[in-house]
Amino acid sequence: MAFKYAIALTGGIATGKSTVASLLMLNGMRIIDADTISHEILEASKEWVIETYGSDFVKNGRVDRASLGQLVFSDSHAKKVLEDFLHPKIKAEIELRSEKQDSFAFPYLIDIPLFFEKGSYDIKESVVVYTPKEIQLERFMKRNGYTQEESLRRIESQMDIEEKKKRATWVIDNSKDLKHLQKECEAFVEKIKAKYL
Repeated sequence: MAFKYAIALTGGIATGKSTVASLLMLNGMRIIDADTISHEILEASKEWVIETYGSDFVKNGRVDRASLGQLVFSDSHAKKVLEDFLHPKIKAEIELRSEKQDSFAFPYLIDIPLFFEKGSYDIKESVVVYTPKEIQLERFMKRNGYTQEESLRRIESQMDIEEKKKRATWVIDNSKDLKHLQKECEAFVEKIKAKYL
């Protein structure tokens, strides 16, 4: 039985989920990262990418994730094909790693960007990394160099961050500086320890 001790770690694009994941690991939490798993699976599926989307999407023997990303965010059919191929494989790998983590009988996090959107994981508790939408947009444009229009399109392809905040068991606020975020992460880890130790 997977997910017995799992807590879903989620948020929105550019809310700082990766930074939070790193800080939580420094504080002793174990994390399964769905993004890393999806990159590994995509990389191992180069032949499929070439057959499905064409050889332009594999450069120097690696999947060109940037151009594939641009395609799937502008073409809903291409996106569905990719998701239908990847998601069952990602889920199977996450379940495998989850069962291993459950054997320690202590909570761990599964970093799942689309946890609420997909609803395909039977995980009871969740923590959302929260940033107000205007800061989210600003950070995303700065980080990725996309136009405001392209950035908004990507952000709006996910559930609104305010809605995620409402659904979460816990919220880690990332609307200020790194020092504040570190305190938020430490407080969250303390809550988990208090609940389970």
